[in-house]
Amino acid sequence: MTLHAITVLGHDRPGIIAETTDRLAGLGLNLEDSTMTLLRGHFAMTLICAGTASDDEIETALAPLAADGTLTVTVREVPAEEAPAPAGTSWILSVHGGDRPGIVSAVVKVIAGVGGNITDLTTRLAGELYLLVAEVDLPAGADSSAVERDLAAVAADLGVGVTLRAAETDEL
Repeated sequence: MTLHAITVLGHDRPGIIAETTDRLAGLGLNLEDSTMTLLRGHFAMTLICAGTASDDEIETALAPLAADGTLTVTVREVPAEEAPAPAGTSWILSVHGGDRPGIVSAVVKVIAGVGGNITDLTTRLAGELYLLVAEVDLPAGADSSAVERDLAAVAADLGVGVTLRAAETDEL
């Protein structure tokens, strides 16, 4: 079995996910991890698939998706790696307020400063309102109260609100 990272990017239209996953299933590939979203009217999808098909076979199967020039498809083999279980605690970070440059950078710098890992991050701009939601793993021994204070100080400087709460421990 080989793992492949596949990206599909471009102008959104109905059916992209259905067409992509149908072609991958037709090659006998198993969809193991994925993220799919709309970004300002553009579709963005990243998939990790396992199977015996080669990169060339996958590219050939997905080529019709990009034939009209509105989508870009990339395929590359990736090494199989077991993700270690977090040794610390999981948190949900949310930031909301008026949009301005530097919000993401300033907030994630606090998390990185304590050795935290951001495992998922989504941002949305609706008019002037900016929203960031992130899943964060803090290392064992990290002082979550100090992280909250540092985030509050950064948020005050940016003029936004911030919340850090413990994540539910139930898995999907």
